[in-house]
Amino acid sequence: MMVTVTGGSSSGKSEFAENKLIELCKTKEKHNKLYYIATMEPYGEEAVKRIKRHRQMREGKGFITIECYNDIDRCRLDSKSNVLLECMSNLAANEMFMDGIMDKHVVYDKICNGIDRLKDITSNLVIVTNEIFDDGIVYDKSTMEYIELLGMLNQYIANISDSIIEVVYSCPCYIL
Repeated sequence: MMVTVTGGSSSGKSEFAENKLIELCKTKEKHNKLYYIATMEPYGEEAVKRIKRHRQMREGKGFITIECYNDIDRCRLDSKSNVLLECMSNLAANEMFMDGIMDKHVVYDKICNGIDRLKDITSNLVIVTNEIFDDGIVYDKSTMEYIELLGMLNQYIANISDSIIEVVYSCPCYIL
């Protein structure tokens, strides 16, 4: 099962996604490993605080954390495991800007290939992404390219997901 969880900043989507993956694991006969692929790099005080809060939220839930800021296809996971990828917006930014500005189409293909691999080897895959498209502001060229990339990635994962859920103020809205 593949589930996409989306929502705005601080909407409650991360906690919802964790609980959704745990719920999906209970529907299977065999409880395989729970992996949390963390894509947020600890740059700055705010990022460190957010990472700490997320670690506390999943404490005691059985997740094995893999910090993977880019190249998600290199994550080594047990076959038929359960994976939470948190989050697509960080992964896209890391891939696009880590070594200068990369072409959004190259980054798109790279990330989609990684997602396809994860989907193929997992029992359950939950991907968290962000809604960053509503502010109406026109940004500089590289930021607009990033926003377009995230939009393309969100469309891709939505098209291959079994379920799509938007979390608004901690309330899930089931889209598919």
